[in-house]
Amino acid sequence: MSKLSDIGLTALAPAIWGSTYIVTTQLLPPGMPLTVAALRALPAGLLLLGIVRRLPQGEWWWKSLLLGALNFTLFWACLFVSAYRLPGGVAATVGAVQPLIVILIARLVIGTPIRPIVVLAGLAGMAGVALLVLTPKAALDPIGIAAGLAGAVSMAFGTVLSRHWQAPVSPLTFTAWQLTAGGVLLAPLALFLEPSLPPLSVQNWIGFLYLGLIGAALTYILWFRGLRLLEPAAASVLGFLSPLVAVLLGWIILGQSLSLLQMLGVLVVLASVWVSQRSAMRR
Repeated sequence: MSKLSDIGLTALAPAIWGSTYIVTTQLLPPGMPLTVAALRALPAGLLLLGIVRRLPQGEWWWKSLLLGALNFTLFWACLFVSAYRLPGGVAATVGAVQPLIVILIARLVIGTPIRPIVVLAGLAGMAGVALLVLTPKAALDPIGIAAGLAGAVSMAFGTVLSRHWQAPVSPLTFTAWQLTAGGVLLAPLALFLEPSLPPLSVQNWIGFLYLGLIGAALTYILWFRGLRLLEPAAASVLGFLSPLVAVLLGWIILGQSLSLLQMLGVLVVLASVWVSQRSAMRR
């Protein structure tokens, strides 16, 4: 498969993650972020485990647990705290710092050189996300900011370590291990910190099935496959597609307005992704 195809398949993951906001707000019960996160990760992980029928061996028990905590438990918990305490635009902009953190961690952990063009693409992508989602009335909350940064750091470490350790199994099995571990760690948090789940409607079931099968199982198989083939920094820049898709879905499905600044943000985000991937392909 060509490098361009690998980039395209990997990019599908963050693009699909961009639909999480509209699915959560339109189809799922409100005010239960940890429960939603646990039900997104654990059933999908157990389903994939049933398919692969293979458990971790030796050191991969603790590595899978750590990666599951970084990529799912800590990241999703911090993400929801940030989303609840900050306006959506501020939370998305704080989270957009992740590619820059990945560049630094990849340098420290696996010795990946810091390339100016990728740093510039990361900064441009942050600016593009800010144009997409920030509003003049955006308010700052210290706890929300801290949670957003912690989530970005958690996912950045998970991204780099997933590439660095290179599990001796298929991306399907690797995803099964991590999703199950993340879901197991999220479940007690949801049980102790949130009320019981109300009876589910048909649209609730549709939302959970979508987030579990498409938004978690399928996308993370593509994501972890991509991390084997792409440099962590190049892969992380693809994450800018998530807020881009979220804004476009709000415009197309919910009839939300799209200003000139947001249109400029769309172009800046696409340009940053294109520049970073073109640089990676040349190498």
